Amino acid sequence: QVQLVESGGGLVQAGGSLRLSCVASGRTLNSYAMGWFRQAPGKEREFVAAISWSGGNRYYADSVKGRFTISRDNAKNTVYLQMNSLKPEDTAVYYCAADADNDPSKPFEEFYDYWGQGTQVTVSS
Repeated sequence: QVQLVESGGGLVQAGGSLRLSCVASGRTLNSYAMGWFRQAPGKEREFVAAISWSGGNRYYADSVKGRFTISRDNAKNTVYLQMNSLKPEDTAVYYCAADADNDPSKPFEEFYDYWGQGTQVTVSS
């Protein structure tokens, strides 16, 4: 069993930056792909970014490409999402998730096995 806890969310003005962290416990993340998803009010949860266990493969939603960067530190059992040039439409609850099959190329939540509780990101205009 893997427990995931996100942090780093908050309120930021448009154009600002935030870095989200997701710390895992219960099992090492070394063999898991990790992803970030988000859910805005009234909308379905959507894929944001994913990274393979080695960090060698990364995938991004078109809406965040060039602004967000996913990274991981397996020694710390932590995955990060650096968010720059934030826009009001980035406002959402952000979730991290772990995929035991280590396939970050599938941007669908049904492929992920473990989820955090989410952290709120609010971008004001």
